Amino acid sequence: MGQTKRARAAVVVVCAGVLGWGAVDGVAEAHAVSWYAKPSHHAVRVEVNGAFEARPGEIVDIAVTGVAGGAGARAVTVVSPVFARPVRLSLAVEGGRPRYAAHQAVSLTAKAGRHPVRVEVDGRVVGHGRVRTVAAERPEFRVTADRTGARPGERVGLSFDDLYPGEKGTSFTVRSRAFRAPVVLRHDTGGLDWNNPRMFTAAPQLPPDVPDGTYDAELTGPDGRRIAVRRFTVRAARPGDSDYVGKGHGPAFFDRTSRPEAATTGRFRVEAGGTVKVLWSDVDPDAGEEERLTATSAAFDAPVPLRRDDSKAADGDDPRFYGPARIRDDLSPGSYPVTVVSHHGRVKKTGHVLVTQAEGAGGGPGGGLLLAGAGAGVAALAAVGGAVGFRRRQRARTD
Repeated sequence: MGQTKRARAAVVVVCAGVLGWGAVDGVAEAHAVSWYAKPSHHAVRVEVNGAFEARPGEIVDIAVTGVAGGAGARAVTVVSPVFARPVRLSLAVEGGRPRYAAHQAVSLTAKAGRHPVRVEVDGRVVGHGRVRTVAAERPEFRVTADRTGARPGERVGLSFDDLYPGEKGTSFTVRSRAFRAPVVLRHDTGGLDWNNPRMFTAAPQLPPDVPDGTYDAELTGPDGRRIAVRRFTVRAARPGDSDYVGKGHGPAFFDRTSRPEAATTGRFRVEAGGTVKVLWSDVDPDAGEEERLTATSAAFDAPVPLRRDDSKAADGDDPRFYGPARIRDDLSPGSYPVTVVSHHGRVKKTGHVLVTQAEGAGGGPGGGLLLAGAGAGVAALAAVGGAVGFRRRQRARTD
């Protein structure tokens, strides 16, 4: 057992894609080989996930699998010049197999290039790899809106990335005549930019009545000092634009236990005092419609917010919105209109529901909700504002 054996360890180093990979030879004492990395059964794998080619200061997610023989007693660390110190990993068990992981920031002094990564278990090396880093980038302020102009009522993306040595501010504000009030940028540790601790963002909504024009967005620091200015355009939809009146369909209805795919404008039964879900779909929705779209009816307890369906089941379909409506339990049986207004009032469509008597209220068993056809009307009004579809692609626009 005093002799040494060569253990084959598969090492993968990935950073939001693939930075580099390979199978390399690691050297360990005989007892370490059998305990930590058996050649045919336990290939040690290390993954470093963050951004493609990590920048100095970025946080990366480190995971090591394939470490044999150990519950939490094993001291698993990753060592690399890109980290200020050895990184001790914590144990988590997934599918009965140990997985060691940690979050760690790349050192602000890390140079661009390929750097070695070493995996150690209780001080013994069980694998090697390399990770690639890039140079630091100067701070950048971005205003994200469609190239042809943001629509009134639309949200505008604001971001300030100052992941750069020496930058330490924590409070940033954007002011513009297009916004109702100053907008504070914040870092979201649980968002898409979790790996960049100095990415500050916000998505203010433009007022529905903001005039067309070109606007400045001024970024200031905690001391009120102006850092940068970017310019963006606001342009309401006009006749001929695909999102001027869109292509709305509905309102349609489905049972609270069913899926939107089951929605129909035909007959549907539910008792008074029960619940029905209202569905609206549109190829080119109105700007900010996911926050304003409602269905109204004298049959409902209250106006019903219709929210965007972001589930996987909606992938590939026209943007669709739905919400649950509770039918008033004091209604007399009869037909009641259900109305949806969109595109800044330019589109109005109405369907009808027939409320029947609730069970036990007399007049026979189990009433229902009958949907009697959907009438549709599109009113073309004077344009004072615009509309934007969810299909509008957001592009970064910096001046």
